[in-house]
Amino acid sequence: MAKKPYYITTAIAYTSGKPHIGNTYEIVLADAIARFKRKEGYDVRFQTGTDEHGQKIELKAQEAGITPKEFVDNVAGEIKRIWDLMDTSYDKFIRTTDEDHEKQVQKIFKKLYDQGDIYEGYYEGLYCTPCESFFTESQLVDGKCPDCGRPVQKAKEPAYFFRMSKYADRLIDHINSHPEFIQPESRKNEMMNNFLLPGLQDLCVSRTSFTWGIPVDFDPKHVVYVWLDALTNYITGLGYDADGNHGELYHKYWPADLHLIGKDIIRFHTIYWPIFLMALDVPLPRQVFGHPWLLVGDGKMSKSKGNVIYADDLVDMFGVDAVRYFVLHEMPFENDGVITWELLVERMNSDLANTLGNLVNRTVSMSNKYFDGVVANCGVTDGVDKDLINVALDTKRKVVRRMSSLRVADAMTEIFNLFKRCNKYIDETTPWLLAKDPAKKERLSTVLYNLVESITIGASLLESFMPSTAKRIYDQLGSSSRSMDELEMFGLYPSGGKVTSKPEILFARLDMKEVIEKVDAMYAARNTGSKEEEKEDDEPVMDMEAKPEISFEEFGKLQFQVGKIISCEAVKKSKKLLCSQVQIGSQVKQIVSGIKKYYSPEEMVGKKVMVLVNLKPAKLAGVLSEGMLLCAEDEEGQLSLVVPEKDMPAGAEIC
Repeated sequence: MAKKPYYITTAIAYTSGKPHIGNTYEIVLADAIARFKRKEGYDVRFQTGTDEHGQKIELKAQEAGITPKEFVDNVAGEIKRIWDLMDTSYDKFIRTTDEDHEKQVQKIFKKLYDQGDIYEGYYEGLYCTPCESFFTESQLVDGKCPDCGRPVQKAKEPAYFFRMSKYADRLIDHINSHPEFIQPESRKNEMMNNFLLPGLQDLCVSRTSFTWGIPVDFDPKHVVYVWLDALTNYITGLGYDADGNHGELYHKYWPADLHLIGKDIIRFHTIYWPIFLMALDVPLPRQVFGHPWLLVGDGKMSKSKGNVIYADDLVDMFGVDAVRYFVLHEMPFENDGVITWELLVERMNSDLANTLGNLVNRTVSMSNKYFDGVVANCGVTDGVDKDLINVALDTKRKVVRRMSSLRVADAMTEIFNLFKRCNKYIDETTPWLLAKDPAKKERLSTVLYNLVESITIGASLLESFMPSTAKRIYDQLGSSSRSMDELEMFGLYPSGGKVTSKPEILFARLDMKEVIEKVDAMYAARNTGSKEEEKEDDEPVMDMEAKPEISFEEFGKLQFQVGKIISCEAVKKSKKLLCSQVQIGSQVKQIVSGIKKYYSPEEMVGKKVMVLVNLKPAKLAGVLSEGMLLCAEDEEGQLSLVVPEKDMPAGAEIC
């Protein structure tokens, strides 16, 4: 019987720079799902790749003094190196600079134009360069890009537009009739309530202000807008042809079973992409999963903060499978996960070195010590055996159930629950005491057999998540990977089999202090290197577009004072706003600020801050704001409250 096809994709990585561990998480997650689906018997097609066009790339290439193609070749190579380093089993690494992809994007654009879905117009609006996205004034949050929080610039240029509203009702009907289409549920609600139901505007799908993109072949002064270019990789990578002469892979694997993407680009994949497909008369993907972010302990990773963690740094310190374990196990289904070097060491020592590594080592060592490595089932059982066997057999069912809903972290927890049960079984059966009584030799042999069998079952389930670790376990136990059907049975390890004579330490315990010292030294060297490369000032500087000059009289109309925050809470209807009660002299003003990403309410209380006092009151997310807290913003959109250098009384004038 032919295997059922299963097509899974990641978002294609943007080639603006080296991916950090938060970016790398997605490819590892997709790999775990792909490997598990293969184990379940599916014919899996796993595609990833790089997104290589756009204004940001053109600017970065200019700064580097090389061509855009040279720039993306370098970065794409680095991305592929890291994907390979993390032992990911993709079948196709597509690049949007691939000739066959570019040709199909041009044909798709022309097809949509010929059928009236794309028309020529003129664009004047607000543009975010990092996100390569246009927004209306009403879509901005605190005057900034709603996706990344960075400043936007006014843009005015001729452009082609896609008629989004033509397909909006059809997409709404599809989402309502296919509740599994957008996951998790919260992402679906966000798309419906914030974008679809209020009404879609036509989408700009070409640019003329830069040249690094796929030319519109019938109007070459335009290049295809990045999202129409990038999103179509999911079908061009299978051999889709806009003329209808599709390749074999397209017929076999489309529609995709799963698009795995970050929550920050869920809008493009659940609104723009399905509407493009509807216009092309192509079936929609079965599911889009918007996974959460992996954040460092003090917030989003940023080069300006100096807190960026790269996969290869982690691998050097912990090994590939330890890093895979951490990013897969520590990421919740719906909420953002947290990564710190300290937490990595804790998980390494507790879960990997102790729970798993020590279990395998003790089992192999006892088998060698008491039976010269021979593992035999003598059938001398006790009541405690039944519970271990039930847990071992039930683990497969629990893991399958968890993976069917993409709850990967929960699936891994179930596997490690089995390993913990094995450790408990050792404590219950006390093999070292059984070994002292020759009459209990067969009971001891049965205990060790049950351990080898249970660990083999656990390793067979673990191999999708930690493939090299599973192989190392098989090698030590003298066992092999089990199929899903075989995981329904206990006792398949051949009685009389033999474990290795030299047990290997799977994961060594680490000293927290030594690791942190190495990390500090690594960051110090990296920061020093960065400063040497700048060859300019000791500290970074930032230029911004100048605003029109004002007179001293105009400036005098603004009233700035020092304020003390006496209480603060999150605004319930907003993900970005904090509401602070600020003491200014004898008054208390309520001020709403879009800084929730950078400060917790607890951090705000007690701070002395600079306040624009006489700003006209306004409502933000339904909450009255009576002023503005002053913040500094770097080029990556990171915010920092402006505070007085010396302790000043609440109400002191800033002049």
